[in-house]
Amino acid sequence: MGTFTEHSAEEQPISYRFQREERLRSKKLIDQLFREGSSFNSYPLRFVVLRLPQPSVGAPVQVLVSVSKRHFKKAVDRNRLKRQIREAYRLQKHALAAALSPDTTLLIAFLYTGKEKSSFNTICKKLNSGLERLILE
Repeated sequence: MGTFTEHSAEEQPISYRFQREERLRSKKLIDQLFREGSSFNSYPLRFVVLRLPQPSVGAPVQVLVSVSKRHFKKAVDRNRLKRQIREAYRLQKHALAAALSPDTTLLIAFLYTGKEKSSFNTICKKLNSGLERLILE
């Protein structure tokens, strides 16, 4: 009838979920990320990235999102910015996962360095440009 698309056994639809395994929570890995990782800026975001040669137990890409308490005193403002960054990543993560080799783990920290609140469109554009740079490396 044509309303539903059929998927073969090998072809799976793209998942846009941001699951718990994709969040970087291990204190040991977070310390390693900030100690050994490389960073670059795409204002108002700073990306800290570390590629590990071994495959992870969870997701192949693990993400940490942080917003400075120094610039945003109210938790409401920090939480809103973190939600916007996570949502922008969630919508664009499939391109990064497709470009990553299966035997590596990628740890990424998104640090919001701006002093003022940015719109969701600005965050999306800057996160997209940062992810494109990661894919090209």
